[in-house]
Amino acid sequence: MNKTELVNAIAQKTGQSASSVGEVLSAFEDVVTGAVASGDKVQLPGFLTFDRADRAARTGRNPATGAEINIPASTVPRVKAGKTFKDAVGK
Repeated sequence: MNKTELVNAIAQKTGQSASSVGEVLSAFEDVVTGAVASGDKVQLPGFLTFDRADRAARTGRNPATGAEINIPASTVPRVKAGKTFKDAVGK
């Protein structure tokens, strides 16, 4: 399901217009992105948790040549599924 299909499905389920649902979804994306970028955790209990994780610097290998390369430390986004979501999908 892509974003347009998601917006249409939510609009149909809630009786709202697709444009208003699209605005809400875009606002949700902006709020979550801003919060996680500033170091906050966003939790939707039972569904998803959005946060960020720090990756340490490490040594890797170039798959083409086999030469060792240094991979610098970085901060990456992380999304974890909640128990209710996991249970629903795992059935």
